[in-house]
Amino acid sequence: MTKIAIVTGSIRPGRQSLNVANWVKSIADQRQDAEFEIVDIADFNLPVWAEATPPSWGPAASAEGQAWSAKMAEFDGFVFVVSEYNHSITGALKNALDYLAAEVNNKAAGFVSYGSAGGARAVEHLRGILSEMQVAHVRNAVLMSLFTDFENFSVFTPTEPATASVEPMLDQLVSWTKAMEAVRAGDFAPVGANA
Repeated sequence: MTKIAIVTGSIRPGRQSLNVANWVKSIADQRQDAEFEIVDIADFNLPVWAEATPPSWGPAASAEGQAWSAKMAEFDGFVFVVSEYNHSITGALKNALDYLAAEVNNKAAGFVSYGSAGGARAVEHLRGILSEMQVAHVRNAVLMSLFTDFENFSVFTPTEPATASVEPMLDQLVSWTKAMEAVRAGDFAPVGANA
């Protein structure tokens, strides 16, 4: 069965990331085409990435980095829960991604974001990072506003449009995740390989 991680994007006290991840999982668990699991980056206590060798050479030397690497390697695809900080992703999410390479290469990702502009600017930054990491990211995304999807900016109360946008994102993500499984399996020869 295809396995997809719902990855939190914040570790600060009072964060909404885990609440949003649980909401996404409650919707995703109604599907029969993939298994979904929340992966909370706060559980890994990752130090600021300062490894002697890049992640493309292998897993981190630290125990925390190795645990994070092993966990992310379990999945075929990802839903990143993205909160917007200073028009970008959180430092915690960027740091967590800096530990990874092969664990996410040729896999697929979707986005659920929130912020004053729906988290759209953070998602656009994350798209660039994931492109460099060879992650195929889907177009459909869930964008939620702090003004309409959070009561008093602090209680997560997703609107109907936000809720309705989850399934289209998951539809694309599951399809792309299965396609990338075929890529990782070597089912496609490079153009000109048989010439």
